[in-house]
Amino acid sequence: MGRPMRHRGALVTYPLLFAVAFVGLLPYYWMLSCSLKTNDNMFLVPLQWIPNPVNWNAYGDAWRAQDFTRYFLNSGGIAVAITAGNLLLASLAGYSLCKFRYFGRGALFLMILSTMMLPLEVTMVPLFLIVKTLDWPNTYEGLIVPFLVDGFGVFLMRQYLKSIPNELIEAARIDGASELRIFFQIVMPLCKPALAALGVFTFREAWDMYIWPLIIVTKDSLRTLPLGISLFMSSFGTAWDQLMAVATIGTLPMILLFFFLQRSFIQGIAISGLKE
Repeated sequence: MGRPMRHRGALVTYPLLFAVAFVGLLPYYWMLSCSLKTNDNMFLVPLQWIPNPVNWNAYGDAWRAQDFTRYFLNSGGIAVAITAGNLLLASLAGYSLCKFRYFGRGALFLMILSTMMLPLEVTMVPLFLIVKTLDWPNTYEGLIVPFLVDGFGVFLMRQYLKSIPNELIEAARIDGASELRIFFQIVMPLCKPALAALGVFTFREAWDMYIWPLIIVTKDSLRTLPLGISLFMSSFGTAWDQLMAVATIGTLPMILLFFFLQRSFIQGIAISGLKE
C-alpha cells in the first residue's frame, strides 16, 4: 500500500511543483527574450515569445551607453563588504546570545528581533541624518556601514548555534583556549551551512539595493547597478532592449552564487528552523 500511495502523491506533487517553477521562471525567460529583441518587436500582438530575429546589439549598446563596468564593480564591492561584515558580526552576536549567560540576554534578543519588523522606509530618515552628520553621503562608508549587521542575521546564527553542543565549547575552555580561538577555530567551521544561507540572503539584498543608494549617491562614479539600470528610463522614452540586457547580466551573480551554495543554503535554513 505504501508504494501506490507514494505514486499517487507524486502524481499530484510533481505537476504542482512544475507549475510553480514555470510561473517563477517565466519572468526571467521574458527578460532574456526581450533583451534579444529590438524595441519595435518588444510589444507585438500577439506576444513574440521567441525572438525573431535574434538581436545581440542591446548588450553592447547598453554597456557603451553608460559606465556599467564601474556600476557593476561598485555593486559587487559593496555587496561583498556588507556580506562579509554581516557574516562576522551576526555570528559574534549570535554566539554571545546563544552560548553566554548574562542579565538581559533574552530582552536584548527580543529587541534585535523587533528590528526585523521595521522596513527601511521607516528608519530611512533618521539613518540618513546620522550618515549626513558623519559626512558620509557620496562615500562607500555611507553605502556599506549602515547595513553591516541586521536582526535577521543575528537571529539565523543564534538559532543555528543552538545545534552546536555546549560540551564541545566547554571542553575547549578547559583546555585553555581563548574565546576568540574557540569562536574562529571551532564554532565558525561548524557554522558553514548557516553562513552560506546568510551569505546568500545578505548578498542578494545588498546587490539589489536601490532606495538607499538613490538617496545618498549623486556622483556617477558611486552609482550601483540598480541605479545604472534606471538610467534607461526617462521622460523621453525607455530603451527596453538595453534595460533588459543589463537586467539579465545583473541576475547572473545571484544565480551563480545560489547554484554553488544551494546545498549548504538549504541545510542551514532547515537546521536553523528546527531550533527553538
